[in-house]
Amino acid sequence: MGQPTGFLEFSRTVPLDRQPRERVADFREFHSHLPEATMREQGARCMDCGVPFCHTGKIIDGLTSGCPLHNLIPEWNDLIYRGRWHEAIDRLHRTNNFPEVTGRVCPAPCEGSCVLGINAPPVTIKVIECAIADRAFREGWVEASPPSFRTGKKVAVVGSGPAGLACAGELNRAGHAVTVFERADRVGGLMMYGIPAMKLDKGIVERRTRLLAEEGVQFVTSTEVGKNYPTEKLRQEFDAIALCGGSTVPRDLPVAGRALAGVYFAMEFLTANTKRLLDGERAGDGFISAKDKNVIVIGGGDTGTDCVGTSLRHGCKSLVQLELLPRPPDARADDNPWPQWPKIFRVDYAQEEAAEIFGKCGPSRWWGCVSSRRPPARPSSRKCPAAGAPCRPISCSWRWGLSVLSRLGCSPSLASGSTDAATSPPTAASRPASPASSPPATWRVASRWSYGPSPRAATPPSASIVS
Repeated sequence: MGQPTGFLEFSRTVPLDRQPRERVADFREFHSHLPEATMREQGARCMDCGVPFCHTGKIIDGLTSGCPLHNLIPEWNDLIYRGRWHEAIDRLHRTNNFPEVTGRVCPAPCEGSCVLGINAPPVTIKVIECAIADRAFREGWVEASPPSFRTGKKVAVVGSGPAGLACAGELNRAGHAVTVFERADRVGGLMMYGIPAMKLDKGIVERRTRLLAEEGVQFVTSTEVGKNYPTEKLRQEFDAIALCGGSTVPRDLPVAGRALAGVYFAMEFLTANTKRLLDGERAGDGFISAKDKNVIVIGGGDTGTDCVGTSLRHGCKSLVQLELLPRPPDARADDNPWPQWPKIFRVDYAQEEAAEIFGKCGPSRWWGCVSSRRPPARPSSRKCPAAGAPCRPISCSWRWGLSVLSRLGCSPSLASGSTDAATSPPTAASRPASPASSPPATWRVASRWSYGPSPRAATPPSASIVS
């Protein structure tokens, strides 16, 4: 390490975001970058760890610890400290297909397991990652690099989300002819329509897609395999198939009033909003506006937060977000030690914006008011940490104009009980003896962004629904 004592000499510094009142007026990204000199100091804070837990990517007690991609974090931190940015992007690309995306939307479990974080603020890993990727594109260092040879094998990738694009990039680099099928009108899956533009500008996704196309990857959009593209045809035309479909079948909330008008799933709301941003009036009649409406968002996870931020940018009249779980502690609890993912109270961008726009009190009071399964019969005697006033129970008789459901835990698009032959690889017993007539190998590829609680966690991750 170039600066072994950097973690003692420099404090953690993160770039300033645009002010909440300014950024809710548009859907532009609101993060910025630190000056280069400050970035080098932040890189110097990376310690000469004997065992750098930041890139372990383990599941500990049901929670992700370290980078699931096993990014070589200490190495590119040191390269930034030394000012060797070109080498840093090369090192980052060895393990990460889209650092310009993960540097924006990843929850950074690497920082939760940073050794420095045991007794001090962790290294600004996510900020450094994003800065490396953005500078590399700005300097022209990221260029299309088609393979030098072709194997003659054809591979179909079904789904163009993060898993599909990463799979396509790796297979193309190995020399195979790759065709990606996407049922939406644009490539990108979750990155295009699931994450709002203020968190991930769509030009960034399109830029990476263009690079893949220049490297030889073929894209077929508005095509849903199994519906307007027969699966048997796919099996006949390709030597192998990789199933990288995301989960767009939401988990419903079967409660009284669910069928009323004005209740939507989060992905309906967010997808329609992005389509309107990209296509304008050509997007059709699917746009769901929260303007001048009283909005309730059910779910306190990332998707719910995005629904809050989108509603604010529409100009909603009022906004309430419901979270099932109790308020987390401000610091790690005794049963949540390092290097586990820290289950602590955080204020995300949209909650910060809501507190600024609607005032009165911040998210601390919201948690005290709405986290209970059953509101108390009379006002609570607890004080609001933000305003010092008693927390009022939430009434069940709101007059709302729009409600969004954002409960994560969706059903897979390719259901496990499907009888479609393309959804499962042929068994040894079912394969024909002749290699010439053998069906293509079929793989399932999980999203590479499987951060947060695993399916084995005691508490499932929440999701958000706009209603």
